[in-house]
Amino acid sequence: MVSEFMLQQTPVARVLPVWPDWVARWPTPSATSSASPADLLRAWGKLGYPRRAKRLHECATVIASEHDDVVPADIETLAALPGVGSYTARAVACFAYRQPVPVVDTNVRRVVARAVHGNADAGRPSAVRDQADVSDLLPHDETAPRFSAALMELGATVCTARSPRCGLCPLSECAWQLAGYPPASRPARRVQRYAGTDRQVRGRLLDVLRDNDSPVTGGQLDMAWQSDAAQRDRALNSLLLDGLVVQTAAGRFALAGEGDDARR
Repeated sequence: MVSEFMLQQTPVARVLPVWPDWVARWPTPSATSSASPADLLRAWGKLGYPRRAKRLHECATVIASEHDDVVPADIETLAALPGVGSYTARAVACFAYRQPVPVVDTNVRRVVARAVHGNADAGRPSAVRDQADVSDLLPHDETAPRFSAALMELGATVCTARSPRCGLCPLSECAWQLAGYPPASRPARRVQRYAGTDRQVRGRLLDVLRDNDSPVTGGQLDMAWQSDAAQRDRALNSLLLDGLVVQTAAGRFALAGEGDDARR
């Protein structure tokens, strides 16, 4: 569960240094829920999208209180937990509980589109269609989790979006190859920029708060992003609204759950 939260919109290479220390420090849902949100936000570090840390804390709290401190195995129960959608629920069911259920991410969709349908790209997502496609390929026995992991790895390392390494592909037949490698029907997605965005400003502000054990002044936060005061204020307000940052009665700012005097 922890690894799947961390891997949402974040590459494995960035998660690997963080995950072992995290699960050693908080090995159970109850241990996670007993920690303060500020502790989790500090440990989350540079993984990005820090709301995931807050949602993981909420998820762990529900598991500890309503599921006897055991992560559920049922997909519907998993999907009802805070921060857990259909993909994460299926990933936990498959990789943690060894269930033969389809797990469909972007890489898997691309492999299926090329190998089965002969298309360069997967088109628009459709949960029903995509899961049915993968289910048709999935061995319904104990090898299903390994097969699901292999599909993901194939898409991530060989059948890549921009420069597929077809000469290394282990598939003996591929519908895309047999069709003569027709080009994609849609233009390639633009890579989302980070520099100068509100996301970057939010990260800078959180860095200041992580580096201080006590609430900081607005002036200290101002120093984190001096080029655009309006953008800085907008980013701070969004952190307050997301519940990642709180304002104390004295008008200072702190990570959520930091100090007994923290108040919205």
